[in-house]
Amino acid sequence: MTSGIVVATGGWSVPGWYPDGVEPRDRLTSLAEKVDAVEVDSSFYALPSRRTVERWVEITPDGFAFTVKLHRALSRHAAPLKSLPTSIRDGVEVTERGRVVLDVPLQEGLLRATHDVFEPLHAAGRLVCFLLQLTPAFRPPEHELEELDPIVQGLAPVPVAIELRHTAWLGDINATLGWFRNAGAVWVDVDAPRTDAPVAMPPADDVTRSDLAYLRAHGRNKEGYLKGRSAAERFDYAYPPKELRELAERARKLGQEAERVVCVMSNGEHALASAEKLRGLFTP
Repeated sequence: MTSGIVVATGGWSVPGWYPDGVEPRDRLTSLAEKVDAVEVDSSFYALPSRRTVERWVEITPDGFAFTVKLHRALSRHAAPLKSLPTSIRDGVEVTERGRVVLDVPLQEGLLRATHDVFEPLHAAGRLVCFLLQLTPAFRPPEHELEELDPIVQGLAPVPVAIELRHTAWLGDINATLGWFRNAGAVWVDVDAPRTDAPVAMPPADDVTRSDLAYLRAHGRNKEGYLKGRSAAERFDYAYPPKELRELAERARKLGQEAERVVCVMSNGEHALASAEKLRGLFTP
């Protein structure tokens, strides 16, 4: 790893990444031998137990880092009641379809639960940031970025990286980036298919906190990204060497302004192979 550039995979659950005989409980340990960090994906669907997080610290090397995707209710995605911690389910409003309604008490309860569950990572100095990957429906003028202030402030001092997923936010990019800087949030730079579709963000690299930049590579499978019905279909893409070099150059440029750059390969089953190749580009 080049100083300041951290290469990660999105999750660690793909069976094909591991040699025969590696049990599911041992996959994270195996992954930590190959990359610098991991972006925890399962926390989007439901928070793990604190004991599970403690085990992650125990079974990975001291230098191995984590970023954590925030719960889907916080990112304005549909979330069933059963996805919430049992301790905060009482009194939660749900729609006719059984989806929770994110109000102030629920948001505050989720933030407290998130703090508590991931405190072992933070205490060990292994938690880089939280990731808020918003639904594409979070767009102006229906929504304002100020709605996210309680999340950014509520999770401090751990930084929150925010991935916007609608190009309408780029209409006044200076105002958008200005909010990120004022709020202390990390702008998520994205690599996605090059298309005019408003839900595919173009490269718009910037650094809004001097201590951290975040680059997420979703692959460039245009057909799958726009029409795929599952994550496996949307992000199924093997980056060729030329495009990996492009990603490496983007990371280096971000590193000119940020102390640490996290590069997350989030291109499905190809993520580990892509991460290892990208990591090799930073090796002297």
